[in-house]
Amino acid sequence: MSSNVTYKYIKQNPDIRTYIENADAAVKAQGYTEHSFAHVEKVADTVRMIMTELDCDERKIELGMIAAYLHDIGNVINRVDHAQSGAVMAFRLLDNLNMPADEICDIISAIGNHDEGTAQPLNVITAALIIGDKTDVRRTRVRNIEDISVDIHDRVNYAVEKSELYFSDDRSEIILDLVIDKKISSVMEYFEIFMQRMILCRKAASFLGLTFRIRANGSEMV
Repeated sequence: MSSNVTYKYIKQNPDIRTYIENADAAVKAQGYTEHSFAHVEKVADTVRMIMTELDCDERKIELGMIAAYLHDIGNVINRVDHAQSGAVMAFRLLDNLNMPADEICDIISAIGNHDEGTAQPLNVITAALIIGDKTDVRRTRVRNIEDISVDIHDRVNYAVEKSELYFSDDRSEIILDLVIDKKISSVMEYFEIFMQRMILCRKAASFLGLTFRIRANGSEMV
């Protein structure tokens, strides 16, 4: 069964935009970094890049981008278990749009398995979403610039001057290439707070038949 539910439609849907705005407002109130349109659109672009490099078909790539766009809406309910609540919300939204069940399954499986506490790379969309989400580390996600000396998460994100994700020439590796201002935060602090996420990225990359590598300031880290 084919579907007319496209990534473009999802992005323009006013109800979905309201959920994303309110989910971001909820995490903002708790002091977390930006989880709004800039984040979900960047994650969607990364998912598209990964799945395109892996020669996935166009519809599967679009489903991956939809999953990426919706992946954090569960934060409107609670940060705790937001992956699972977000998957249930996405099911209701997509079912009401008459999306086929098999496509909904791909999307909600990815959303329900993107958070490091419970994540499992069950399929290519889930694995791509995990990598896209967990590698979105950048200065522009920081809201409390004045207080970066207090919060390690803000400090580490703010210290990342450049973050690029790309495949090796032979497409056997996916590489996260970081430029970190060590006057703001050390590379060690990056791994202190992101180690679990990087391990999850490695697990997701392995599911895709890839090796996950990190470079920081020109040096190979892992």
